[in-house]
Amino acid sequence: MHPRIDTALVARLIATQFPQWAGLPLRPVAAAGSDNVMYRLGETMVVRLPRAAWAGAHVEREQRWLPRLAPHLPLAVPVLLGAGTPAEGYPWRWSVYEWLDGESVAVRPLADPGKGAVQLAEFIVALQRVDPLDGPRPGESLADRDEATRAAIAELSGEFDADGLRAAWDAAMEAPEWAGPPVWGHGDLHPGNLLAVDGRLSAVIDFGDVAVGDPARDVTIAWTLMSAESRAVFRAALPVDEATWTRGRGWALTGGALAFTAYAATDPIIAANVRRQLTEVLTDQARG
Repeated sequence: MHPRIDTALVARLIATQFPQWAGLPLRPVAAAGSDNVMYRLGETMVVRLPRAAWAGAHVEREQRWLPRLAPHLPLAVPVLLGAGTPAEGYPWRWSVYEWLDGESVAVRPLADPGKGAVQLAEFIVALQRVDPLDGPRPGESLADRDEATRAAIAELSGEFDADGLRAAWDAAMEAPEWAGPPVWGHGDLHPGNLLAVDGRLSAVIDFGDVAVGDPARDVTIAWTLMSAESRAVFRAALPVDEATWTRGRGWALTGGALAFTAYAATDPIIAANVRRQLTEVLTDQARG
């Protein structure tokens, strides 16, 4: 059973663990996503609380590694102000961050997709250059998702070109595994974790999946966000081999297929973004 998270609970957590901020106004953030609940704390902070244990497991990883990565990154990222602990009947670690202005790119597209593609390539390259020593490893590989992805593709046969999706997935499964040194990756780079101000990309959020390993995971943004034109700009700006590109498309496919079967009926924003994502995978697969 998930704990009830409301303003009263958050106020008690703040009062007992961060009394210097007790009494500041609290108000819920509507677009907090499916993994966390967020509350504005005053005008300059945000409280972020996982909704479930699997999301709670990401908090310690983000709190530990994001401060090490942040100084090397060309876009704004969350700045940790307070690391909360379980209390008041709430069972997981939680965080207080500086508030980042901006709108989710999942809701309002970038004004200049080509410029955004270059910014994202620069962000990924900068992240990959950080020393990977002692970094956490990802929890699963692309191959771990084979059975679930094929089942999801079968479910989508009435909505999408299932043969095209299977061909793209087969290509990802057949692509050589990453043989280079492990590199840092965000691990969940999609429009919902990007912020923009005045249509210009400004920040990357939610580093709960950050890990050291195959760079293909972050290449997924080429299909979760971009069209064919901006995707070409992104690929030109990002040093990436053919096998990594193909695995990245596989990550976009599995993420899209599983999200569509899970959320399409209940979340119209996720449904629209994932439909577009899978359509871009099919477009890219058709072009070869």
